[in-house]
Amino acid sequence: MSSPAEGGGIRTPGVDRVHAPVAAAGEDELDRSLRPRRLEDFVGQRSVKGQLSVFIEAARARGEALDHVLLAGPPGLGKTSLAQIVAAELDVPFVQTAGPALERKGDVASYLTALEPRSVFFVDEVHRLPRALEETFYPAMEDRRLPITVGQGAGARVVTLDLPDFTMIGATTRTGLLTTPLRDRFGVTHRLDLYDQDELAQVIRRSAGILDVEIDEGGAESIAARSRGTPRVANRLMKRVRDYAEVRGAGYIDAEVAREALDLLEVDEAGLDRLDRDILKTICEKFDGGPVGLSTLAVSVAEEADTIEDVYEPYLLQQGLIKRTPRGRVATAAAYTHLGLTPPGSASASLF
Repeated sequence: MSSPAEGGGIRTPGVDRVHAPVAAAGEDELDRSLRPRRLEDFVGQRSVKGQLSVFIEAARARGEALDHVLLAGPPGLGKTSLAQIVAAELDVPFVQTAGPALERKGDVASYLTALEPRSVFFVDEVHRLPRALEETFYPAMEDRRLPITVGQGAGARVVTLDLPDFTMIGATTRTGLLTTPLRDRFGVTHRLDLYDQDELAQVIRRSAGILDVEIDEGGAESIAARSRGTPRVANRLMKRVRDYAEVRGAGYIDAEVAREALDLLEVDEAGLDRLDRDILKTICEKFDGGPVGLSTLAVSVAEEADTIEDVYEPYLLQQGLIKRTPRGRVATAAAYTHLGLTPPGSASASLF
């Protein structure tokens, strides 16, 4: 676990004079310092942790590579952290890339042939792998062999390279986009669920300790209640509340300071931010509650359709504020209540 001093120089005077790229690098380092390093430090996902601990211990006892692992779930739940923890628990190298970054078969070959025995090869957004490259992974994952075509035309020949044992860990927010042949080659599959408020409060208290931030139980619970069930959001909000406490308070985070800071950030009691509310208002006011297609909704709120579907919709669905139908998105009565609006038909219904 990193010490607070390793968090990118948070309290260094004159930080406003730091150039933007340097400040951004410091923020990235801070985010990395908050990641748990061992399975016992990872908060939540009890079932996933329990199963992984057994599989890791078995692989370690046999001196073998862990079977390939697929981690699915909404963004920000700790898929990357879990992949890093698996490598740390196995005491093996960790190599990371992302599906969109792999464009040619040579890209895949350069990664796989450079792996050390039993390495963990982490592919984020694995559902965005180009279809042409998936076939390259099939023999690599199943037989630890990599066919390479040498030459072109009639003189071309296939050379098969032997690969060391390795563990491929794929992370995806959209399991349905994975092809069946690729999905079936993962021997271990886990889906990460949204966190409850108690688990998020535990995440916040842990991060506050790393950052040397004073926070009481009420402050942690206030932040957790507005964190959308997501540790990444919880840590982001906690850091912004810390800034508010240092500038407009005494540096101590209690329930009142947390509430004032989150109100300033326009994060409401249900954890909805401005864009969440814009999505709901657009469906309710512009499209009479829906149904409205995803692409139309994206244009209306000036946001990418993939971002709405992957980042915003899961929480709105989980809170029962919208519904997905074959014809599009529909606002529920709870959405109207949250926005302080009258659901369609309520006035006429009250006359009978």
